[in-house]
Formats: sequence, structure tokens, C-alpha cells
Amino acid sequence: MVRSDEEQKQALRSTWISVWVNLGLSLAQVWIGIVARSQALIADGLHSLSDLVSDVLVLVAARHAQDQADETHAYGHARFETAATLAIGLLLIGTGGGLLWSAAARLNALAHGEGPGAVAPMALLTALLTLAAKEVLFRYMRRVGERLHSAMLLANAWHARSDAVSSLVVAVGIAANLMGWHSMDTLAACVVGLMIIKTGWGFSAEAFRDLTDHALAPEEITRIAQTMRAVPGVRGLNHLRTRRMGDWAVIDVRVQVEPGMTVLEGNGIAEAVTTRVKAAHRVAECLVVVEPLPATGPVHSRERDPQA
Repeated sequence: MVRSDEEQKQALRSTWISVWVNLGLSLAQVWIGIVARSQALIADGLHSLSDLVSDVLVLVAARHAQDQADETHAYGHARFETAATLAIGLLLIGTGGGLLWSAAARLNALAHGEGPGAVAPMALLTALLTLAAKEVLFRYMRRVGERLHSAMLLANAWHARSDAVSSLVVAVGIAANLMGWHSMDTLAACVVGLMIIKTGWGFSAEAFRDLTDHALAPEEITRIAQTMRAVPGVRGLNHLRTRRMGDWAVIDVRVQVEPGMTVLEGNGIAEAVTTRVKAAHRVAECLVVVEPLPATGPVHSRERDPQA
């Protein structure tokens, strides 16, 4: 479950790039938002700031997730990535909720004739530049995450994409404000808040499934079962169980063999199953138990193996 040194360097480099981009964008957006009297731009700046916090979580988790197993973590530290993904999701939900609360208060003030009206034009230029920077950052981080098969890096990349989309909404809202619809800037802030909450919920739900040992997707289980059945000597599968461990899968299965097979022969088949599964799939651990084929023929666990 440990990445190579080069893969680890790529993961850290992409995250550090995100850190500096988000730091610059958040400071610029909040400062210009205050000067230009744009609540939507300030909200987008806070969204960028939440990206910065998530980058720090990724850096911490990426460092610990690659640690070898020890006495207190016998199965390794891969779940650090899952925990970081959950933390990012919860952070997004909290950030989005705070933005909605602030925007609602602003709308209430505008309804009673209070608060600033038109925003300054430089807010629109800032929103457009932010949109371009976020989209470039998303494409770069997604490419790295897909190459490394890292759910944590992909989650952070899509976090950047949510910022790019929110910047587009902000730009539209500011443009409408400049044309005379003064409430549109605040309504854009509301939309950004809802988008942030939706993204955070998706990340949190996925991480929660992993932390509660949710099985792999049925089609993925089917492919793994096919790999196991292709091993010479395997007559059937029983109780094929799967779960996630960070970006990897952990599997245990009972492999059925001919009743007259020796212990040494059965052990050789178990080792062959483990080797083939790890070579063909992103599997960290594969526990294989060999059992004799019943007189009635192969016994399959339909709940765990869709093709049984």
C-alpha cells in the first residue's frame, strides 16, 4: 500500500502547488471583495481558504498514510487518507453553511433598504481571473490524482473544480449587480454556499462508506472473482468479501480445491491466487483460505460474488 518515492514526490508537489495558488487567490479575493463591496467575491475567497485548509490536511495525511504497519497500526496507515477525505467534506459543509447564513442576513438587510448597492467593477475582473486559475489547477491535480489512483488527491482536485464553478457563478452575479440588479451579488453568494455543501456531502458520504468497510462495487468484485477462477486448481469460490483501505482493497476468500489435494499443493494455489489478484487489481491484502470441494460440487456465496 506504500507508493514509490517518485509517486510520493508527485503527490506532495501537486499539493504544495495547490497550497500556494489557494493562498494567493484567497487573500486577493477577500481583500478586493472588501474594497469592491462584493459579498460574493468574499464568499469565493473563503471557499479558496477552505481549499487551503484541505491542502494542509492532504499534506499531513499523505505523509502518514505511507507509513509502514507498526504495533499500533497492524494494517498500515492507509485509512489516514480516508480520514482526511472525511475531514475535507465536513469542512466544506461547515463553510457552505456559514456562507448561506451570512448571505441570508445580507438579503434581509437589502430587503429593508440597508447595505451597499452596486459593487466595484474590479470585482468582476478578479472573479474571472480566479475562474481561469482554478480550472487550470483542477485539471493539473486531477491528472496527478488519476495517475496515482489517489482518492484523496482526486477529492482535493474536485474541491478545486467546485471553486472554479463557484467563481463562474460569482462572476455572473457580479456582472448582474453592475447592470443594476444589486441583490444578484448576494444571491450568487447563496448559490456558492449550496454548491460547497453539496460537494462536501459527497466527499463525506464516500469516506464514511470506506470507514464502515463498505464492499467494492459489484462489477469490481466480479472482475476479481474472474481472476481467481482463472488460477489452475481453483474449482470454486466461497465467501468472497471485500472492503476499502484508503485507495486499496482488502480481500478475504475461501478457495475450493479437489478433496484429495495435499496441504502443500493447496498452499501453492492460495499463493497463486494472491499473486494474480494483486498483479491484476489494486489490492493490498488478499487472505486466501483453502477448503476441499464438497461432494455436491462448488459452493458459492451469491451475496459476495455476483457471478456465482
